Amino acid sequence: MSTVQVEVQGLSKNFFDQSRGEVNAVQQVDFECRRGEILGLLGANGAGKTTTLRMISTVLQPTSGTARVLGHDVASEPVEVRRNLGFYSASTALYPRLTARETLTLFARVNKYPAERTKSRVEEMIERFGLGEYAGVRIEKLSSGMKQKVSIARTVVHDPPVLIFDEPTVGLDVLNALDLQKAIQELREDGKAILFSTHIMSEAERLCDRIAIIDKGRLRACADLEGLRAATSRHYLEDIFVHYVTSHETPDQD
Repeated sequence: MSTVQVEVQGLSKNFFDQSRGEVNAVQQVDFECRRGEILGLLGANGAGKTTTLRMISTVLQPTSGTARVLGHDVASEPVEVRRNLGFYSASTALYPRLTARETLTLFARVNKYPAERTKSRVEEMIERFGLGEYAGVRIEKLSSGMKQKVSIARTVVHDPPVLIFDEPTVGLDVLNALDLQKAIQELREDGKAILFSTHIMSEAERLCDRIAIIDKGRLRACADLEGLRAATSRHYLEDIFVHYVTSHETPDQD
């Protein structure tokens, strides 16, 4: 059985902007993510990371190319894709008047988790993420750290094999960011295939098994850290990143 959970081939997204005209947000991106792996998408703001992840999650339709989650095409089988995927970002909103337990129950049901197992699954997530004392508290009353834990728990409550984390530590303090990183590492140990978008080099070094560097909508490199070091003769990820970005400063000609 193949361990590839996410397969992206020639994925592109173009759109028209009044001030800039035709924008090639993502151009011919190829990569795959395997079971039990964290694949980092590393790039500056506006590089195309979020657009790529939104296409994989079916939020955006690709202009061309394909993306598959567990063999399900994002364009022709969006329901199956969403059933097998959890999406987390710093901007993900929670319903303020629901309690933590109600939030997890809602997301389990929305994502078609088996009804007869929903209650036990919700309680399992409450225990795993240390929400017991706050399970009956409305989201609007929780601290930012507790809201973060609820957000992670609601992302995984339906037990999807594929997880997307899009710049999840934006706005978090150091301790909460470290807690989130630990949770993501544990999810990898559970066998999840994880796409992790960031522009923070230390996060990529700490978490990612392989790193895909995206710049101006194009994939510039994809390898583990040792492979990137060998390809560039540079040790630090910051220097590796700068190498790939500055090597393509001339605008791409399509």
